[in-house]
Amino acid sequence: MGTLVEPALLLLLWQSVWALDIPLEVRQPPTIIKQSMKEHIVDPKDTMVIECEAKGNPHPIFSWRRNGKYFNVARDSQASMRRRSGTLDIYAKNNPEQYEAEYQCIASNEYGSAYSNKIRLQLYSKEILEPVVVSAGLPLVLSCDPPPGPPKPETYWMSSSFPTMQAVRPDRRVSMGVNGDLYFSNVLINDSVADYCCNARFPYKNVIQQKMPVVVKVLTTRTVAEAAPTWLSPTGSSSSILVLQGEELLLECIAAGMPTPRITWTKDGEDLAVTSRMKVKNFNKMIQIPKASFDDVGEYTCAATNRLGYIEHTITVRVKAAPFWLEKPTDLILAPEENGRLVCRSDGAPRPTISWSINGEPIETADPQPNRQVSGDTLIFRSVSASNTAVYQCNASNQFGYLLANAFVNYPNINGPDCMCLWVYSHRSKYGQGNLEGNRFKTHSNGTLEIKRIRIEDQGTYLCIISNIAGRDENQVRIEIKSFFHIGFVHFLRISLDESNLVITNVNRGDEGNYTCVIKNELDQKSASAHLMVMDRPNPPTNLELSDPYERTVRLSWVPGDSNHSPITGKMQYDDDDWLPGKWRNLSTYPGTLNSVILHLAPFSYYEFRVIAINEIGASRPSRPSTRFQTSGAPPDVIPKNLKGVGTWRNNMEISWEPLTYREWNGPKLKYLVWWRRRDSREEWKNATTKWLKYYIYDADTFTPYELKVQAVNDFGMGPESPVVIGYSGEDRPIAAPLNLRVSDIESTQVTVHWDTVTRGSIMGELKEYKVYYWRDSSQLRWHWVNRAMKSKSFPDDVPEPSGTVTNLIPYSNYKMYIVVANNRYEGPPSNSIHFSTPEGVPSAPTSFRIQQRHLDSIYVDWDLPAEPNGIITGYSLKYQTVNATRGEELRVEEFPPNTTSFSIRRYDRYTRYRFSVAARTRLGLGEWHTEESPHYTTETYAQDQVDITTQGWFIGIMCAVALIVLILLIVCFIKRSRGGKYPGTTACSLDKRKPLKALSWPAMMKRSDSDDSLVEYGEGGEIPFNEDGSFIGQYTGTRRDVRELDFGGSLELHSPMNTIYSLA
Repeated sequence: MGTLVEPALLLLLWQSVWALDIPLEVRQPPTIIKQSMKEHIVDPKDTMVIECEAKGNPHPIFSWRRNGKYFNVARDSQASMRRRSGTLDIYAKNNPEQYEAEYQCIASNEYGSAYSNKIRLQLYSKEILEPVVVSAGLPLVLSCDPPPGPPKPETYWMSSSFPTMQAVRPDRRVSMGVNGDLYFSNVLINDSVADYCCNARFPYKNVIQQKMPVVVKVLTTRTVAEAAPTWLSPTGSSSSILVLQGEELLLECIAAGMPTPRITWTKDGEDLAVTSRMKVKNFNKMIQIPKASFDDVGEYTCAATNRLGYIEHTITVRVKAAPFWLEKPTDLILAPEENGRLVCRSDGAPRPTISWSINGEPIETADPQPNRQVSGDTLIFRSVSASNTAVYQCNASNQFGYLLANAFVNYPNINGPDCMCLWVYSHRSKYGQGNLEGNRFKTHSNGTLEIKRIRIEDQGTYLCIISNIAGRDENQVRIEIKSFFHIGFVHFLRISLDESNLVITNVNRGDEGNYTCVIKNELDQKSASAHLMVMDRPNPPTNLELSDPYERTVRLSWVPGDSNHSPITGKMQYDDDDWLPGKWRNLSTYPGTLNSVILHLAPFSYYEFRVIAINEIGASRPSRPSTRFQTSGAPPDVIPKNLKGVGTWRNNMEISWEPLTYREWNGPKLKYLVWWRRRDSREEWKNATTKWLKYYIYDADTFTPYELKVQAVNDFGMGPESPVVIGYSGEDRPIAAPLNLRVSDIESTQVTVHWDTVTRGSIMGELKEYKVYYWRDSSQLRWHWVNRAMKSKSFPDDVPEPSGTVTNLIPYSNYKMYIVVANNRYEGPPSNSIHFSTPEGVPSAPTSFRIQQRHLDSIYVDWDLPAEPNGIITGYSLKYQTVNATRGEELRVEEFPPNTTSFSIRRYDRYTRYRFSVAARTRLGLGEWHTEESPHYTTETYAQDQVDITTQGWFIGIMCAVALIVLILLIVCFIKRSRGGKYPGTTACSLDKRKPLKALSWPAMMKRSDSDDSLVEYGEGGEIPFNEDGSFIGQYTGTRRDVRELDFGGSLELHSPMNTIYSLA
């Protein structure tokens, strides 16, 4: 028996990215872990709860959007957000309808933001139903109107006749429709013995909503008239139903008639073949298909017959598909310089579009990063860094729904080695148990374990342990070393004997064949054979060929590969020129028996095709791509949408529309052909071709209606015309003013305004409104100042009479007013101005209310006039009472005349406080009250308020300044005396020593200083004696001089107060 010796064995630890459940100890962006359903139905009588829970490190901060705008939960008194959670609790006791909206939760931390689905909150409420009266034999429909789903609530009807309540049993005559309504093909007299009540059960909340019962009263007649069938649901001769793939398809036909009609079904003109996927229910009135597929597309015809007639209704069923996941993006934890990708693969009919966002911001507007690339439905990262850490949102949407997935990319901040790999021998042998040592064992940098010169004793289980700060994982590898046996075919490491069983691991196509087991001893031997057939994925198709090209189709043929013992279905994929290179999209699926199909394509596009074979085991490798193929062009199929015409100036009109997408061009050089003409005119259509999305018509009459249409054009022809829409040219300024402006019903704060309307032709556009401008010109109190700011109020044209009410006026005021007419762009000239005066009203509250303590035992209050007297003030009312006494004092009221604005009250003790309320009065009554409480005055406070003025710094400063001024004046006086200064007149400071000094009285000084003659007639050298009263002895002694030669400097000193001070000195 030989042994395999000295080969080398490599155990590889492949690097891969797993969807890990990251411990919260690791810093990471937020992840939404719980949220309410997209369609959330609540009862407004209960607390409305919208769930939103998320995890992350740091813990996320939550915020909400409502209808796409920020929802400030803190400022809404009826809404609150739970602690450390984003769940909303809404207590809508008042006006719950305002909370019917679309909500979206945002969980954010420093590493990114995660977004919940958009949650549509809907209310379900009850209404009072009136009794229903119907004649016997006629049909009847009782409406239920349950709230919409999803999931759709289960509806059922109950009938109550005292004292019992039981479910309504459907039969050929009575049916419960898909929409929850209760149908009676004809009413009988016993239908009025009970009340009927609709109930809706919500499975996901285990809640039952019950509508108010409806009373049915059946009127009896002698004979019940028979009637031919008519449709109750659906109505008319045809209808259509659009259902999404995988959803429940319900086809219903309920007919009225007497006697009750019978219902039969056909599909596409043939009798309906009922399959296992289909159920016929409700006495043949309903077809139920739990999961719709594209095989259910077609025309279903239901027929209702009775002995009086026959009717048919055709239901056209179309099947589409909302987006569904093929591969959902998962969270990534990437090491430095590592590569990764987020795959967002979905499908639907029509095929969904994929868009990416970063922390809720579209990736197109986010900061570009050179190592991040969007490749179709894949977001690729190369050599990641910390700047790539964020929460990424993938949105797959088509017209029937959307999918939103959050996935974060985390770049952990790891100190030390990024990852440590350790190999351990986990079974006891000659090596014991623990780390591998020796020259034959080598661990490579990528985690690979190499064993050189392998031996029999090396067999066993090896454990690879990898760890870093984000977590730890391990993987076991078992090695079996086998010798050659007498049977001559043993595959190294894959085939082994387990007692008498032959075990083959990792089976492949090479293992297929006949196997024989031989049992022998010394006397005899036995054998048994078995054929091993290996089922595998099919081989890829080959030799793809294109033929029969047309503008929208081409035939694709191929040679099928080996099925590998399992039936094949085929899947077609294509790559076109507006898709990223190397990214393939699924086109359709075909039975495995076909090898040639006709493909329906878009015109004027480049295509490559490949085929994938699929069986129960899996999908084959894709075939080699076909040759590149271009479909020929064709005229556009799509009509430009949202056509409109609007005037931007008085003589023009801007015609605009939405563009066609590139896939809708169907050919090169797409342009738009615009058509227009005046409405209600016989002129021919005018047209122009443009490549832009707007076209302007000039030299148009003001506000004239035009008929408009548009169509797309390319090099292959013109597309279909749009429906005709009406547009209007621009508006001009109105040329007339409303006449006969007048007022009536004048009250103190409002007035009714009337005017005569203007003619439509003078508006020069579409009448928008009449606007009244008014301002307060003055008060009827002449001394009162008013604000003359102009105000306005608009009145729409839909009022029954040309009148309106102007409110918020100020009483006892004089107003001026005029009115204009306005269109969508301009206002017209003003009308005649009118004057009116408002009568008296009640005044506003008095202003400047003050409470003071002027003495220890009294409180003094005073106030000023009201800011708006609103009339002639006839007096004041003052109410007061204590607020801190042990026994409440009776409220006292004082009345004052209009000229009294103060009051004082004696306090019981120093702790007593008062509450004062004061109001002004006119002849119409009291106005607003102003209320204040007195502060807490104490003896100490009062003592602190009564400060000795002689100790105040400002008083000391003033006294020092006065003393300094007096000192300066005295110094000046002595300086003049020492220099021999001349003083007018004889005073106490006179320098003439030849004459004795005479007493000079103060009145004489004042009289002299007031005399102009003494200045003019004063002689320079002479001395003038005075009488005792201070008058001149002689009138004009000395030499008379010209007034221009006089020295006014000395004479004018008599008029200065300084001279008096000098004289006193």
